[in-house]
Amino acid sequence: MDNRRIGLFDSGLGGLTVMKELMQLLPNESIVYFGDTGRIPYGTKSVDTVIKYTKSDINFLKTFDLKAIVTACGTASAIALPHLANQYDIPVMGVVAPAARAAARATKNGCIGVIGTNGTVRSDAYRKILEKENPAIQTVSVACPLFVPLVESGYAEKAATKMIAEEYLKPIIESGADTLILGCTHYPLLKKVIAEVMGEHVTLINPGVSTAYEVKEMLGEKGLLAEEPHKEQYRFYVSDDPSDFAKLGSLFLERSISGLAEQVDIEQYI
Repeated sequence: MDNRRIGLFDSGLGGLTVMKELMQLLPNESIVYFGDTGRIPYGTKSVDTVIKYTKSDINFLKTFDLKAIVTACGTASAIALPHLANQYDIPVMGVVAPAARAAARATKNGCIGVIGTNGTVRSDAYRKILEKENPAIQTVSVACPLFVPLVESGYAEKAATKMIAEEYLKPIIESGADTLILGCTHYPLLKKVIAEVMGEHVTLINPGVSTAYEVKEMLGEKGLLAEEPHKEQYRFYVSDDPSDFAKLGSLFLERSISGLAEQVDIEQYI
C-alpha cells in the first residue's frame, strides 16, 4: 500500500474529466491537479513547444511526493510522452494508449473514428497504437478545434454545437466506423451531442474512463494502492487566474472546488 498522491495535469480544464473518473474508481486516492490555463491551448502549438510545456508541468508536479503522474491531456499524451515517458523515476501515463486499447476491444467491424485537437490528429498517435493492437483496424481521424472553446463557453448542448458536430463528424459517419474515440479530454462534456449525431450503433470511448481503469490496474500490480486519503485529498493548481477555473471546474467535476485552486508560476519549472 502507498498513500502518496497521484499527480495529474492538463493544458487547462479538460483533464478534470479524467480526474472525475479516478475519484469515482479510486476513492481512497489523493490527487494533485495542475491545469496550465495560462498557456492553453496545447493543440495548436508546435511539437517542441508541447514537449517543453509538458516537461515543465511534470517538473512542477514532481515537487510533491507522488507515486504516479497522469498526463490527462490528449495533445501532450500524443506528442510529448513518447519523448519523455522513460525519463522519470515514477510511472508517467497518458490518455492515448488506454483509449486506443479500449477502442480496439470495442470495435466489431474494425473501423474506428478519432476526434481530437489539431496537434493530436497531426501526431497520428491513435492510428499507430491501434495498428499495433490490430493491423487490420482502419482509422479515420478528424480535428475538431472548435469543440474545446464551445465546452468552456458553456455551449455543450446548444443547437449551434450540434450543427458544428454534424459537420466535423461527417467523414467518420461516412466511413462506417462503429467506434469513436473522444480524443480530447474536453469531449466527454459533448458526449450527448456527439452520440445524437453518430447514432446508437456507435460506441463512444471516453479516455478518462479507460485511463482510470489502467491507472487502477497499474497501481494494483505495483502494490501502490492507497489505504486512506490525505486530509487534503484533492489539491488544484493553475498557471493563470484561478477564479474561472474553479467555476468551470466545479461543473466538470460535478462538485464545488471554489476556493481550492491556487496559482503558480509555471515558467520557473522549465
